[in-house]
Amino acid sequence: MADADYNAEEAAELKRKRAFRKFSYRGIDLDELLDLSSEQLRDVVHARARRRFNRGLKRKPMGLIKKLRKAKQEAKPNEKPDVVKTHLRDMIIVPEMIGSVVGVYSGKEFNQVEIKPEMVGHYLAEFSIS
Repeated sequence: MADADYNAEEAAELKRKRAFRKFSYRGIDLDELLDLSSEQLRDVVHARARRRFNRGLKRKPMGLIKKLRKAKQEAKPNEKPDVVKTHLRDMIIVPEMIGSVVGVYSGKEFNQVEIKPEMVGHYLAEFSIS
């Protein structure tokens, strides 16, 4: 019985030692980043992305986001969603896309890119070399 308590304490201590660095984008934690509205996100990103968002997202980028939402929704818990293929290399990665898998066309083939929190604000093309 005492041995089981020791293992639980040891496991908790190991977990504390192995704690990962919390991700933050320009001083905003990941949880808060996911809750931001599009206007609030626009004020946080760099100037090029801010200009793009000010001009409005057109039909194709919005269609990609809808497909990514649908793929995430249909995925089973603790599994990666299906790959959503796209030619939109100039799409800026937004927090809503985190956790999705995108097939980005490189001019020859579709390279699978798993969207991670560190990619927010970058273009899809930066992760699929042409």
